[in-house]
Amino acid sequence: MKVYLISLGAGLLVGVVYSLLHVRSPAPPIIALIGLLGILAGEQVIPIGKKVLSGASFHTAWQAAGSQTHLFGRLPGRHGAVIPVSAPKVAAPARPASSKEV
Repeated sequence: MKVYLISLGAGLLVGVVYSLLHVRSPAPPIIALIGLLGILAGEQVIPIGKKVLSGASFHTAWQAAGSQTHLFGRLPGRHGAVIPVSAPKVAAPARPASSKEV
């Protein structure tokens, strides 16, 4: 229930901003979509910024924050498990040959 009240409050706040800017709602589709993209991108500014300020590269911060999935959802063909790009592939250690295999 709390999430719904927060969502309603955010909607009311946006409605007030629309009124102050003299924008009629609903906005034309392209304007609405650009606005939604701005909201999604804006949510990523703080997490990515914190990581970049701590010394990480933008690319590393982008991946650590999960920004691609947050902004674009799961893209077609990527519905399996998420595999980190920089994960090294480690071969299993070889087992010594034994004459007494059970």
